[in-house]
Amino acid sequence: MPTRILLEGRPGSGKTTVVRRFAALLRSRGVVGFTTEEIRQGAARTGFALEVLEDGPRAVLAHVDFPGPPRVGRYGVDLGVMERLALPALRSAAAHPVAGELALIDELGRMELACTGFQETVRRLFESDVDVVATVHAKSDPFTDALKRRADIELIQVTRANRDALPADLAARMERP
Repeated sequence: MPTRILLEGRPGSGKTTVVRRFAALLRSRGVVGFTTEEIRQGAARTGFALEVLEDGPRAVLAHVDFPGPPRVGRYGVDLGVMERLALPALRSAAAHPVAGELALIDELGRMELACTGFQETVRRLFESDVDVVATVHAKSDPFTDALKRRADIELIQVTRANRDALPADLAARMERP
């Protein structure tokens, strides 16, 4: 049975740091997916960038200067970034699972979920034979709440107390010879 882990945490808890460190520790696995990162100007957060794993392309997903739609809070979201960068490898993994492949998604958040193609791809991934590790916000959301209720999901809380140990713990569980 495929592994299904959701890493849940509040903003600033270290979810993205856990995912990046975890991905760097996986040596014998094929890993597909993406991470997100805040864009800052001085002390102010102005947007979010999306980066494909394994030193893949990077682009601005959301920014205060983007007009939208959609808009999530004060950010306009460029759904084309999801379509161009995040979805191709995830769709391929869902449609043609490869033994030992892992889909790593940071994050199942409002900006990413504004892309209906992303929602459908995530649904397919969770029904496929691919292992999935994804970060999710702690706030209630119909899409992520449904995932959290699945019987095959392990929900792990990311906190400041456990975020440093989690990458190695997850890698030890997921690494395959």
